Amino acid sequence: MLNLLSPEALILPADIKLRMLRESDLHEYKRLRDAMLLAHDEAFTSDAASERGRSAESYRNRLSQANGVGCMFTVTAWQAEQLVGAVSCEREGRAKIRHIAHVVGMMVADEHQGRGLGRALLYCALRLLGAEPEIRMATLSVSSGNQGAIRLYESLGFRRYGQLPGALKLADGRLIGKDLMALDLPPPP
Repeated sequence: MLNLLSPEALILPADIKLRMLRESDLHEYKRLRDAMLLAHDEAFTSDAASERGRSAESYRNRLSQANGVGCMFTVTAWQAEQLVGAVSCEREGRAKIRHIAHVVGMMVADEHQGRGLGRALLYCALRLLGAEPEIRMATLSVSSGNQGAIRLYESLGFRRYGQLPGALKLADGRLIGKDLMALDLPPPP
């Protein structure tokens, strides 16, 4: 189980810096997202062909929102001036479910996978969510066959609560299920 109060849980490679997504980062964000969608079609709900036509500015909704509705924030990982990873957290505006945040758009560039960036990004996002007094749960969905991602999420305390079989229909006709996962967040200190 993830201890959100333990900074020792965050081990980051020395050449990587984490920070919030800024408006000036949107072109880098689009570059990474387009590359990840193309390379890992089965891992994302969005498809590369549709997303390729989007402008970098269309990702402004991934920037931090002052009202906490929609995208709350996007944590990014940088190696020098290159964006190499990102994860976003969203929240709905409806009163009965405002205590639930959704982890979306988790991505780490292929050449940086296996270095702990995914864990660091998600840990940082969960720490930020845990500091929000109203947020008590984080949810996510992951392609059912993505064992590396599932192991990462489970190692941070997420548990599977369901599956949506055939959630994604790929261009070649294959159907891929989505595992639905949740993590209860401790109240802020």
